[in-house]
Amino acid sequence: MPDLTTGPIGRTLILFALPVLATNILQSLNGSANAIWVSHVLGEAALTATSNANQIMFLMLGASFGLTMASNIMIGQAVGGRNEELAKKVIGTSTAFFIVVSLTVGAVGAWLTPHILSLMGTPEEARRDAIAYLRVIFSAMPFMYFFTYVMMAQRGTGDSRTPFYFSLMMVGLDVVLNPLLITGYGPFPQMGIAGSATSTLIAQTVTLFAMIVHLYRKKSILVLRPHELKLLIPDFGIIRSLVTKGLPMGFQMIVTSLAAVTMMGLVNRHGVHTSAAYGAAAQLWTYVQMPAMALGAAVSSMAAQNVGAGRMDRVERIARSGVLYAFLFTAVPVVLIYLADPWVLRAFLPGTSPSLPIAVHINSYVLWGFIAFGMAFIFSGIVRATGAVWPPLLAMIVSLWGIRVPLANILEPHLGAEAIWISFPVGSFATLVLAWGYYVWGGWRKSRMLPTTPPVTDEPDTGFGQPMIEEAEVLAEAAERAGATERATN
Repeated sequence: MPDLTTGPIGRTLILFALPVLATNILQSLNGSANAIWVSHVLGEAALTATSNANQIMFLMLGASFGLTMASNIMIGQAVGGRNEELAKKVIGTSTAFFIVVSLTVGAVGAWLTPHILSLMGTPEEARRDAIAYLRVIFSAMPFMYFFTYVMMAQRGTGDSRTPFYFSLMMVGLDVVLNPLLITGYGPFPQMGIAGSATSTLIAQTVTLFAMIVHLYRKKSILVLRPHELKLLIPDFGIIRSLVTKGLPMGFQMIVTSLAAVTMMGLVNRHGVHTSAAYGAAAQLWTYVQMPAMALGAAVSSMAAQNVGAGRMDRVERIARSGVLYAFLFTAVPVVLIYLADPWVLRAFLPGTSPSLPIAVHINSYVLWGFIAFGMAFIFSGIVRATGAVWPPLLAMIVSLWGIRVPLANILEPHLGAEAIWISFPVGSFATLVLAWGYYVWGGWRKSRMLPTTPPVTDEPDTGFGQPMIEEAEVLAEAAERAGATERATN
């Protein structure tokens, strides 16, 4: 298993984040390809339907995020502490837990689909397509949940490459099947918008089973052998940690997704053209957020292993490097998309569409806020890696439900849809201020996910200085190894 507790911080962070970024790009390209086929073959109403349904899908995936993240952190801390027995216990309990949760969410969601869309105020012309699409998505939800869990668990062990390879397989299947099932080309049935969701269901299912087979062949720590199946009997201490630490992280994603659903409801008031413009612009926002999301996953996995090893000095350095990279790697796509509008939006909207200028206008307001949000994501990822899960949740509640959503509602009667676009960057900068404040002054350094995690071996540097350059990191690691060798020989 890769060891994230040694080596230069900057290079290790980038090498770990790159496969995660590539995975995010693939998944976003997959979503974009689906949106292109839906909008150009089935029309703007169908794109509005998928935009509304996808908000619900992200909400449901957000509900599982906390549990997968808690499991990821516990695996990382156990691996960092060289405790394979504990890691196996976490894996067995998490596997059983996720099977139950994913099946429950899929069944309940499919049953409640029409009511959920009604609460969102989905436009009537898009409602029928949205119901057909979302019901298939809920059927795929158990496979999506478990696929996400297995990928996150692999990152907890320090492996970010294997998830990328199987994401490539999944996206390839989805991209190929999507137009075939929408249009009914050749021997395939013509399923319309439901075909787009069905291709996701097939791709997720096939890839999940292929990934599990691969892990068994590689004798991964993440799979249970016949003599280890007893570990599927839940350990209630681990379940307690999954729930008490995972639920706040899951609530954070739910809070974010509910805010997105609420904003979608506000957008829907302004008609199908504004809703389609918002859906098209949101496709680009996924690419803007991807570098920070990848870096956030990388810093969480690296920090978890270093917390498990008692290396809080490295956790501080991981945070500084992560924030710098998040700023740079988020600002670049923001600038590129801003310069490329409206041409880049024509991938999702016809050039003559009345939604196109609306989408360009939305981007002019919203894009810049993602730079602040990306930096906040790094601070939250570091804090969560120790087990301090409530402060990031509270910061998100304040910035979204105390600032963004109320601001949009208060200003909308006076500014119309303009109020919605203004509220996005305001909420994002509030998130950054709160996340940075807790990182600097909060008590997260004393928190732990697992009771067996060793104590801190170094006094943390609470300053927010410049990131160490790569050469200094290499020299520091070399000096540390040399000192250890000298102590051993004496």
